[in-house]
Amino acid sequence: MFPKPQHSLVPNTAAYELQPMVKPTGFREYDARWYFEKEINLMGVQALGMGLGTLIREMGVKPEIVTGHDFRSYSQSIKMALITGLMAAGCKVHDIGLALSPMAYFAQFDLDVPCVAMVTASHNDNGWTGVKMGAQRPVTFGPDEMGRLRDIVLSGKFDLQPGGSYVYVDGFAERYLADLTNRKPFARKIRAVAACGNGTAGFIAPRILEKLGVDVIPLDVELDYTFPRYNPNPEDMKMLHAIADKVKETGADVGLGFDGDGDRCGVVDDEGNEIFADKIGVMLARDLSKLHPGATFVVDVKSTGLFATDPELIKAGVKADYWKTGHSYIKRRVADLKALAGFEKSGHFFFNAPVGRGYDDGVVTAIAVLDMLDRNPGKSMADLYRALPVTHGSPTMAPHCADEVKYDVVARTVKTIEGMRDRGEKIAGQAIRDVVTVNGVRVTVEDGTWGLVRASSNKPELVVVVESPVSAERMKDMFRAVDGILRTEPSVGEYNQKLDV
Repeated sequence: MFPKPQHSLVPNTAAYELQPMVKPTGFREYDARWYFEKEINLMGVQALGMGLGTLIREMGVKPEIVTGHDFRSYSQSIKMALITGLMAAGCKVHDIGLALSPMAYFAQFDLDVPCVAMVTASHNDNGWTGVKMGAQRPVTFGPDEMGRLRDIVLSGKFDLQPGGSYVYVDGFAERYLADLTNRKPFARKIRAVAACGNGTAGFIAPRILEKLGVDVIPLDVELDYTFPRYNPNPEDMKMLHAIADKVKETGADVGLGFDGDGDRCGVVDDEGNEIFADKIGVMLARDLSKLHPGATFVVDVKSTGLFATDPELIKAGVKADYWKTGHSYIKRRVADLKALAGFEKSGHFFFNAPVGRGYDDGVVTAIAVLDMLDRNPGKSMADLYRALPVTHGSPTMAPHCADEVKYDVVARTVKTIEGMRDRGEKIAGQAIRDVVTVNGVRVTVEDGTWGLVRASSNKPELVVVVESPVSAERMKDMFRAVDGILRTEPSVGEYNQKLDV
């Protein structure tokens, strides 16, 4: 009988080799993340596979699953441990090998397999691992499924079945490439920087763009799991700065930056302006709403208010639905509302037909950006960016806060801000106009300036974002107000990046 997982074990001991270790906090809201060897061991990953196979059967889904892994020194071994657990639970495993997360999602359709388990830590630092899972294409697990999976794994109550099997799908990357290039090349001659941060996307994203007629300028596309320059995270200013420098050096029309598992894409315009993903979402919504008037777009609560206030989108009859941050939340909301697309400030974009299949794919996002350029001859990326109403927004800032307490901190912050509203108090010097608590708290004041605090779903951090349609100083006013509330919490630490106030 497989032993019940332990919450904590010490490496380099017999117990560590004989028992599974799975730290409970690794089960996040919509995927799983652990620091490998300190929070989960290989037997723990086996237990995860057994639990996932048990859950799939419990859900009444055919026990057949796609697996893939990202490019890190330990990801393949973790995937193989996961596979042994899945097979022990009677699952037929289709292994596509080294892959982007969207390649694994595509495989669910292309191989006609209902379930997916992609081993990836996305943009997290080296040492982290995780699994993105789903059993109802194109959506992935949310809190209910993740909670049930946690309970099965930690209790050790696995439904192990005979009949598990394994097949390796050779050359699957070429099938993915063929699918995305089965269309006309771009009519416009486009020079694009393709930056991959030495992550997984480097082995295929530049090739796809080249096949579509793009003159690709590669940047950090050589696979190197030490990530020698920066983490492959297009929400990180260090990566965006590197792309901007390359765009200005080469005179490229656009810079495209792919994250560690290829499901996000960051954008820099031809003048080297680093465009936050929510503004790219507004630009794409403007472009697509000309082809699809009255379309619905789902956006996360971290995103700019322009989705609701932009005159061009209002004129096109666009409906904006602000929803919970998180790729599984937005993906499911896009599916439920039959929205044309969903946009997250982190860069997870979800396009339904005719643009995509409903899941987040950084290469599909890059193609949509280039299609937008193609449909606007004579206009540069900077021209399209300048056409947006001006707002002053912060990057996504993340003060450290332990996983065990971060949700309690956010709950108290929500209560504080709701209390200020109920008592008629001001925040950032103005009366509170609106408080949204669908995911943390987003508070908006009379002049449209707003601030957000929520708990990160995949790191021991909080998330803070502020924006003002008035001025940079008003944006900083809101940051000072929000940060002042957080500074009353002893467990809130330093920011990964912070506004200069």
